[in-house]
Amino acid sequence: MSPELLTFTQAAPVVGVFDSGVGGLSVLRSLLDELPGERFVYLADEAYLPYGDKPQHVIAQRVHAVATSMHRLACKAFVIACNTATAAAATQVRTQFPQWPIVGIEPAVKPASLKTRSGVVGILATSNTVASERFRLLVERFDPLATVLARPCPGLVELIETSPLPRAEILAHLKPVVDEFKAAGVDMVVLGCTHYPFVTDLIAELAGPDVEIIETGRAVARQLTVRLDEAHALSPMAQPSAVPLSERLRCVTTGEASSFRAKMLALMQGDGQHDWAAVPVEHVDLA
Repeated sequence: MSPELLTFTQAAPVVGVFDSGVGGLSVLRSLLDELPGERFVYLADEAYLPYGDKPQHVIAQRVHAVATSMHRLACKAFVIACNTATAAAATQVRTQFPQWPIVGIEPAVKPASLKTRSGVVGILATSNTVASERFRLLVERFDPLATVLARPCPGLVELIETSPLPRAEILAHLKPVVDEFKAAGVDMVVLGCTHYPFVTDLIAELAGPDVEIIETGRAVARQLTVRLDEAHALSPMAQPSAVPLSERLRCVTTGEASSFRAKMLALMQGDGQHDWAAVPVEHVDLA
């Protein structure tokens, strides 16, 4: 870790946020808005992107490495802003650091199952998330409420990680899955990967106005608020625009910093509330 990053983390307590790439920025956006008093370090493990089709033990090793690095930075909490990483390793990391507030993420099957009118819910996720035991148990809990169609979207994360976003290619990639959902009567689509909210408009274009799309960023923010409050570590609230984003956030990547910055700015350009161009980004190697 660079001296600049260490200075930032030592100045005041920070929350560590982690994803395999830029997808977790969709969660970070909610964290910044819902917890305006908090400061964050966002780590993208782009050297191992994508996680969705890698062996479970490889993902678990990477999550362990990231968690250890965040813990060494004295992060007061750790957010695993990645469905695949949560499914593969959240339980192990919580066992490793039992006193550390750790918030994972999982597809919003419960709210979709409670809201569906047709009784059929569609889930878009990575191959590893769909195949995980954690996901199977989640779906089984709400099986009486709705029929769940879970479909992996291999290759979609890589397309979203492309700058500029290849919209026509993404539409072609999604169309067969969304068409299957529509034919089955799906009226709720759950985004089971934190990359996918960045193409919500394209999914909505294919699904039509009668289908509701659900993501989980704000639910994660609410859970983090609860965990920090329980640990007596919740920072005093501030006005969302009171502190510049450059004083609240640092981004690091195991990939190329310039590439991450370009993707971050392309994806977050619609966020008029924050100056993302002023956020420092640096490369980091994880031991």
